[in-house]
Amino acid sequence: MTSTTGSGPLLAQRHVARLLFGTLIGRLPNGMCPVAVLLLVADQGGSLKTGGLLCALYGLASAIGQPVLGRMVDRRGQSLVTATAVLLTTVCLLALSVVEVAARPGTAAGLVALAGLSTPPLEAGLRALWPAVLPDEAQRRAALALDTGVQGLIYVTGPPLVAVLSTTTGPRTAMVVSAVLGLLGAAVVLSAAPSRRWRPAPTARRTGALGPLAHPGLRWLFVAVSGTGLALGSMNVWAVSLAEDLGMDLLSGLIPAALSTGSLVGGFLYGRRTWPGSLTGQLLTAAALFAAGWLPLMAATGPVSAVALTAVPGLLLTAVITSAFLTVDALAPPGTTTEAYAWLIAAVGTGQAAGTALAGTLAEHPHLGAALPAAGAALTLTVLLVDHRDIAVPGATARRRGRHRRTTAHAAR
Repeated sequence: MTSTTGSGPLLAQRHVARLLFGTLIGRLPNGMCPVAVLLLVADQGGSLKTGGLLCALYGLASAIGQPVLGRMVDRRGQSLVTATAVLLTTVCLLALSVVEVAARPGTAAGLVALAGLSTPPLEAGLRALWPAVLPDEAQRRAALALDTGVQGLIYVTGPPLVAVLSTTTGPRTAMVVSAVLGLLGAAVVLSAAPSRRWRPAPTARRTGALGPLAHPGLRWLFVAVSGTGLALGSMNVWAVSLAEDLGMDLLSGLIPAALSTGSLVGGFLYGRRTWPGSLTGQLLTAAALFAAGWLPLMAATGPVSAVALTAVPGLLLTAVITSAFLTVDALAPPGTTTEAYAWLIAAVGTGQAAGTALAGTLAEHPHLGAALPAAGAALTLTVLLVDHRDIAVPGATARRRGRHRRTTAHAAR
């Protein structure tokens, strides 16, 4: 292994820090809303199962909306699409803060679904901006790893912030704060020059109806990472269930924060090194270690062991996600970059929704809830092993072609 670009010089590059932290703030509702909904339902006398289903609906709606919005961005640019989406999401979250969720579940479900569908595609949009901001390939790879790791701060700061606001001022206030932060973060990104100047590639209008889904390797990759999402979604509900069993409300935020802290550290370490082997080999290795990292958590019963052991798979999470994004970048057809990234994000979100719903159903069986994250990670590894030939990125030739496609597109822009 040899050292490569670190986060210090990377953040010193023009626009990098603004785009990175603006996206982070704008995506805080992704980490805050599910916990806020759970606490809002519990505060109004509703069941954990109801809260889990609403959270699952939010995640599923967001997963559905991201590829649609990503395709719109690829065809019409970031400014109009993302601005419209964030305004709609903000209105829904503010309305949700004044609705009696437990008494009016139908209204709450409608607002949750619409908020999820209109979740602005900030993460996919940021990944599409990196080639324009950082022309050097090594810097782009480091930025992608740092970007993926920093996204974990959404769950380091989001859930504890919701827990503190809910304890001091109530879960309604937490929902309002979430909406405002999402709006502010999106404004920071959309007002930046790279986002304002970004234009769709000319080929974006000539791709087929399936877009990036036309590539069989990408389809299997999206199925694989849904298992990673299942692990994350089930872990969140298991954390709330364990917090209730132990009478420690703050644990519902500390456990997700521990995983995200591990992800942040893993992203920093991953981005500073050039790892040996092919991209497919790196993805398989990361997935195997990620699956193994969940196994000790099944034996955790106390708060200290639960928090400490959750950080272990977090260290490998960034490697899995970053390798998956690099694979998408190499395999996506020209003009479908944002949509392809959005499909990967949607696949993780779909898995999270399934994991949240399943864990909520099994909330009365804590030992099964602790096993679900390991099962989701095992699903990721199994799909990658079975279909690694379709997912495999050809050697240097494919990488040169990928760079050539994007260089031409950016010249056209």
